[in-house]
Amino acid sequence: MRRTTLDTAALAHDLRLAVVRLSRRLRNQRVDQSVTLTHLAALSTLQRHGAMSPGELAAHERVQPPSMTRVVVALEGMGLVTRNPHPTDGRQVVIDLTPAAAELLTAEARAREAWLAGRLQDLTPEERAVLREAATIMGGLASG
Repeated sequence: MRRTTLDTAALAHDLRLAVVRLSRRLRNQRVDQSVTLTHLAALSTLQRHGAMSPGELAAHERVQPPSMTRVVVALEGMGLVTRNPHPTDGRQVVIDLTPAAAELLTAEARAREAWLAGRLQDLTPEERAVLREAATIMGGLASG
């Protein structure tokens, strides 16, 4: 095996581990522990893509519709989503965020970003510049 291939494989390994560990640390910076990560993922999808049917939400989250139905019921019980009649299909409903959900998502993002900003403050300006460049590169990797 060529040295370049070995270097690339080692980088892929190290980068994957670092991303997983950082992601885990960020997920632990929570505002409201009563809302699960699954709930937050569904809420974030609704925030990003707008109101949708439970089936569409299940497809976005890559879960089975019965699983998403349980998530929606829980979120509705917490006052974080509403069910409204579908505009063209009377058999369906449309799930949308409540103002409380939007506030929760904002608070969750702020908590994670505050933690990360605090950790970034401990780095040198040069290290922060490297991470700024890496964030751009990683964004490109994620979108491609």
